[in-house]
Amino acid sequence: MENSNDTVKIVGSMLLGSLVGAAIGVLFAPHKGSKTRRMLMNGAEDISDEIKSAIKDELHELRVKADELENMASQKISNLSNSFKQNADGHFVQK
Repeated sequence: MENSNDTVKIVGSMLLGSLVGAAIGVLFAPHKGSKTRRMLMNGAEDISDEIKSAIKDELHELRVKADELENMASQKISNLSNSFKQNADGHFVQK
């Protein structure tokens, strides 16, 4: 249980540090509030676009991998089916 308490303390400290840093940043900002808010919104939109793009790329890669796995599984099933048919034919051929 100590690890859980340590984790909570670390996360709490990081959150408090972030809040203090943000407050100091706002107090000493070089621009007017409206310009700072606009800059923050633009930055948030840029980050959002980057995340969306990264997710789309990952989804594409997952689709490609899924298609490859599907093709491999289909091929394996076809091979097994052919093997069973050949074995069955060999056993039922009259000599």
